[in-house]
Amino acid sequence: MSAPGPPAAQHNGPAQSPPPHGYRLYPSANSAPPAFCSQVPSKVTPSNQYGIDYHSLNYAAAAPPPNRHIPPLQTSSHQFYHGLSQGDHIPVSREQRQDVAPPVQPYPSFTGDCNYSYSATTSFPPQGLASHTSHYSAPLTSNHLYHGPSHSSMPTNSQYGQVIPTHSLQTGTQVARNTQRLPTTTHPHFLHQDLRSLSAPPVPVADHHRAHDDFLQNQAVPLATNSQQCSAGSPAFAVAGQTSDIGHSGPLVSVPNSMTTYLPSGEQSSGSPTVRPPPAVQQGIDESSSTTSSASSEPRNYDVLEGGGYTETPAAANIQAPASAAPHASRLSKPFGHGYPTLQPGYQNAASPHSSQSSTPVHQPNYSQYASYGGMNQLPASLAGLSLQQAQQPESLRPINLMQDRNVLPVSSLPPPTPSLNADLKKLNCNSEFFRCTLTNIPQTQALLNKAKLPLGLLLHPFKSKPRIPTISPSTIVRCRSCRTYINPFVSFIDQRRWKCNLCYRVNDVPEEFMYNPLTRSYGEPHKRPEVLNSSVEFIASSDYMLRPPPPAVYLFVLDVSYNAVESGYLQYFSQSLLDNLDKLRGDSRTKIGFITFDSTVHFYNLQEGLSQPQMLIVSDVDEIFLPTPDGLLVNLHESLELIKDLLTALPGMFTNTRETHSALGPALQGACKLMSPTGGRVSVFQTQLPSLGAGLLQSREDPNQRSSLKGIQHLGPATDFYKKLALDCSGQQTAVDLFLLSSQYSDLATLACVAKYSAGCIYYYPSFHHKHNPAQADKLKQDLDHYLTRRIGFEAVMRIRCTKGLSIHTFHGNFFVRSTDLLSLANINEDAGFAVQMSLEESLTDTSLACCQVALLYTSSKGQRRIRVHTLCLPVVNSLPDVFAGADVQAITALLASMAVDRSVTSSLSDARDALVNAVVDSLSSYKSTLSNLQQSTLIAPNALKIFPLYILALLKQKAFRTGTCTRLDDRVFAMCQMKYQPLLQLMKMIHPSLFRIDRLTDEGAILVNDLVVPQPQLQHLSAEKLEKEGAFFMDAGSTLYLWVGRNCDTNFLKDVLGFPNYASVPQKMTQLPELDTVASERTRNFISWLKRDSPLNPVLYVLKDDSAGKTEFFQRLIEDRSEAAFSYYEFLLHIQQQICK
Repeated sequence: MSAPGPPAAQHNGPAQSPPPHGYRLYPSANSAPPAFCSQVPSKVTPSNQYGIDYHSLNYAAAAPPPNRHIPPLQTSSHQFYHGLSQGDHIPVSREQRQDVAPPVQPYPSFTGDCNYSYSATTSFPPQGLASHTSHYSAPLTSNHLYHGPSHSSMPTNSQYGQVIPTHSLQTGTQVARNTQRLPTTTHPHFLHQDLRSLSAPPVPVADHHRAHDDFLQNQAVPLATNSQQCSAGSPAFAVAGQTSDIGHSGPLVSVPNSMTTYLPSGEQSSGSPTVRPPPAVQQGIDESSSTTSSASSEPRNYDVLEGGGYTETPAAANIQAPASAAPHASRLSKPFGHGYPTLQPGYQNAASPHSSQSSTPVHQPNYSQYASYGGMNQLPASLAGLSLQQAQQPESLRPINLMQDRNVLPVSSLPPPTPSLNADLKKLNCNSEFFRCTLTNIPQTQALLNKAKLPLGLLLHPFKSKPRIPTISPSTIVRCRSCRTYINPFVSFIDQRRWKCNLCYRVNDVPEEFMYNPLTRSYGEPHKRPEVLNSSVEFIASSDYMLRPPPPAVYLFVLDVSYNAVESGYLQYFSQSLLDNLDKLRGDSRTKIGFITFDSTVHFYNLQEGLSQPQMLIVSDVDEIFLPTPDGLLVNLHESLELIKDLLTALPGMFTNTRETHSALGPALQGACKLMSPTGGRVSVFQTQLPSLGAGLLQSREDPNQRSSLKGIQHLGPATDFYKKLALDCSGQQTAVDLFLLSSQYSDLATLACVAKYSAGCIYYYPSFHHKHNPAQADKLKQDLDHYLTRRIGFEAVMRIRCTKGLSIHTFHGNFFVRSTDLLSLANINEDAGFAVQMSLEESLTDTSLACCQVALLYTSSKGQRRIRVHTLCLPVVNSLPDVFAGADVQAITALLASMAVDRSVTSSLSDARDALVNAVVDSLSSYKSTLSNLQQSTLIAPNALKIFPLYILALLKQKAFRTGTCTRLDDRVFAMCQMKYQPLLQLMKMIHPSLFRIDRLTDEGAILVNDLVVPQPQLQHLSAEKLEKEGAFFMDAGSTLYLWVGRNCDTNFLKDVLGFPNYASVPQKMTQLPELDTVASERTRNFISWLKRDSPLNPVLYVLKDDSAGKTEFFQRLIEDRSEAAFSYYEFLLHIQQQICK
């Protein structure tokens, strides 16, 4: 049992959510059973970036260190370390050793998990994955996915910190009109029954911005609401409310020469900006800064680094509405942002730069309106609650009889649905590659969402490098004073000096400097600035957005050099790839790099400039890891470049004769954490076997006889919390850990993956890796490393998601640490990282026709710049069930359900997750059927938007993550689950439902031109063996793997012109590359495959398979429409769905 956490009064970090069930016992004082979450404490403002007590010293400096010795390294030339002096080999006693560990902030009292469910008070059950356990006597009648994973509460003496009982916060605020004070609210702890239907609403996060009369209040106050919601056998959701006070800033004055500079998108020039060093004990930082509109100085704290909601002082809230405001309309006819008269965002008669704020009603002639601009305020009031059925029925609602029309695949890739907005808003809306919602028509109420039986959530790919987005360096970053939303294309300009937030509807002043547009060199047209014309922008922030001077980019490589590792041959590929990309590592002149190797001991490398050759420093006592020297372990890349190259050149041969079979991974990671603590950065860990020595050692838990079991699959969760706690320590130090697992045997990825999951790292997995026996995996490692070492990266990141008042967030999916209810801590962010979010409606949206969501990613670039990347998505609100189905995004729904099912598998069981996936189809199609009339009871009908939904769910059930009855290694299954949680939507859908094409008959008919290359567009084929012909060749894109299946009687012209072999018999059994032949067929085939692989971070391996190849088994397993030994065919699955609906 770990030492008790600090008492509540001393807790300086933000309120965190408890870790998943099973890490610690439930506190005895709480009557709730272990599967329920304890209420999350309200956030406490930390006193500096990590809080003065945010971390506890993990490694006692006063502890006597083990002996150290510096042996000579044996290389192939036996000359590499000949210059080491004899004195370097003298063991250093504990008393003689200098304690070189730099001062470290105390470690945090973390209580977070990466996929927590939050709730605010509501009378409805949660929408998440219900957990079926034996703790409850109430019978469970459902396996629905809409109940989040259950997590156990933290004990009061947990190492993650004390769980403080929920308490409510009082928020009193004066608002623009009808000023009222919001009362203190107490939220009880209660339970809910698990329902058979999916009518249970998702649990809201917080009572965001409740105002008495909605928009007339024009004020958003985050009301702290903490409660628990549980169903019998399902998890509780907990939330930490938050409020902050904000002072009233004085009038904004135009500052000469303080204009905005617009820079091209992309990384900036090298060199670190000059910033003010923070005080010795910083109070954190808020996005409310001297360079932020509508914000005043605020006590700085890390938790509101990305700006939470704020209450106002009476002075700040005392904004009078125009005297001649439009008359009050009925609730259903109120225009968006009602309560203030609306002026279109264009002005012919701009006021003088020095004129005072005008209070003239905007409908008077001195403010001319531009009717052509597609702002939010131009939508008619009647659009609120508009039913699409009033017009012609959209194609997405056309009923499809799935039993008769099973040819549901599109001709080419399935495009994302387009929200039903006017043409101007469609142009302004966020690119679907960054931001997608499962429902492009937002239900008006939670009851309507429950009736649709579809999950509401967001799929995010926020750091994607393409398409490029504008980069802006403004003197003022304009944001809502109340909810801290960034100004965006969907705000409303009331008059020349005021704009209305599209999320909380508060009226804000337009800063004087924002009135000038440097692009057009005009004044008085704020609606033409790039912040208002682009839904995706990136701001270059000032030093006010920094907790400390930006540290350099730091890269540490931790390498397994045990016997297994040397035998696999991965060191050669790693060393060569890093040598090739040293000059391409992201960073500036301050970039640092370091190396640690380990077997049964841990080896550090001194690469200090001035040494004639690298020095290996061995720490043999793995039970008490320390840093053997104060300097030289992390060195400047440019200053020590030659020493680094020497080490990398010698590394593959340094351990050739090793006989060490043990792996001290845990101690090596502890040393890495200590080494990175002053700066943070990225740790890349390469592991080839089960850790067997020191802290974090593991035992094999896999039973090979159970790989094909139809019963419950066990050991999907971690065996120990060591790697999770280590990851949380690293996250608090702004260090992310990326894991490369290259193993031919079971390595307990379920446990090792925690070190990447909770530190915002990523996971690479190479089963059966060997440089000779499996050259395809070796080539994939080389390609992955080339991409990994050079891709765009951000450091010290936080990400916050804001939504229109009434929408709330309750569960996150991905690799991160949840810092608060809507704030994610990301020590690193990379362009390949995807995230998912579950949402609910805590208030009805009857007063608005549009709903918006905004994600803000605050990070430090590799060049040392503090940046804010903002994406804003706008969606219509509808009030009828058919309209909800018309806007369903079937790919986004499938991806979100996949993440939810992974949580369900870990917290409950794999069989429960599989049942819940099936029930998701049954319930949604049953709900849709209720909207139709005059249909036979036995007919299986789906809307056109969801016609492929059953096929996608069947594909999910046959994936390695969820399949049963097929031999599946435990590590393979766990890695597939990790991919479900981490991969962006486009890559994930390729893995779930591969694309199959016939490519032996490629022509230029219907081809597209991409970068002067003609790319053929063959038709998508159904994933069934009946589509394969022995006379043809078929290509399958499965995301991480590509297959080219060649029929026994394939045309010899294709074999000769594309594969380079005269006949079928001469094609080798193991072929992984296509030759570049000077033929039309070869060029077409290679162009098509290159186009499929475009922008993919997966670097898939190509396998050329013959009809009689032994490796064709996996190819045929991906033909998901066919029946397998333990799974339905597509037709049988449809019959099963139909039977369930008709029950």
